[in-house]
Amino acid sequence: MPAYFERLGPTTFRATVHVQGAWNAEEQHVAPSLGLMVHAMERDHASRTGMPLQLSRVAFDILGVMPIDVVELTTRVIRPGRTIELVEAVLSHDGRAAVVGRGWFLKTADTAALAGSRLAAPPRRDDLSLWDTSEVWPGRFVTTVETLRHQAEPGRAWAWMRPLVPLLSGEDVSSTARLLGMVDIFNGLTVRAAPEDVHFPNVDLTAHLLRAPEGEWFAADTTVSFGPTGLGLTHTIVHDDVGPLGAVSQSLTVRPR
Repeated sequence: MPAYFERLGPTTFRATVHVQGAWNAEEQHVAPSLGLMVHAMERDHASRTGMPLQLSRVAFDILGVMPIDVVELTTRVIRPGRTIELVEAVLSHDGRAAVVGRGWFLKTADTAALAGSRLAAPPRRDDLSLWDTSEVWPGRFVTTVETLRHQAEPGRAWAWMRPLVPLLSGEDVSSTARLLGMVDIFNGLTVRAAPEDVHFPNVDLTAHLLRAPEGEWFAADTTVSFGPTGLGLTHTIVHDDVGPLGAVSQSLTVRPR
């Protein structure tokens, strides 16, 4: 199956039809782009050190939309260091920046004896039903993620998800990049209002991680909230089969139609 992106050169990539967005079929869904940016950050970081650090947090600001076309991706080091490093990636189309991301890389240490969390475990996959995302959302991208879901109420749901399409053709990517190439879908996982009645795109995404993901399935414990003045927040605790992975937050602009 074709990947979300094909590499054309050191900094250029072609998006495929699988990135087709949910708000507009002529535009890219930003989710795969975020995974591509994480891949570029990790690749750049690993090229400069024999003892790579681990990604702890990545924050993306979404500056605009992108057509399904060729994009350029550049990276630079904001704060170099042997134990802590900050890397920036910029994704552009036709010379215009569309997404800016910054990732903190931190030193690896053996803290297995201290590891633990009180975050609630998600339901088992066997207890959830297959959800056809196309019932709510158009666009090709949402159909490339297999989703098992239980919705408690609009704006509150648990789900297990796995991407069915590779992130980048012919190139290995980390489990972290693979996960972060999917998490922007969380904002559409349990809508509070029908998208034809209210638009609520996110203008950013921030992910905090406890460790690298394991396995092919990821669980989402998602809550969507709308405020009274046009602001919203989608907040998700992320798990895999081993346990909790971290948290993802998205700021929403809520626009009744």
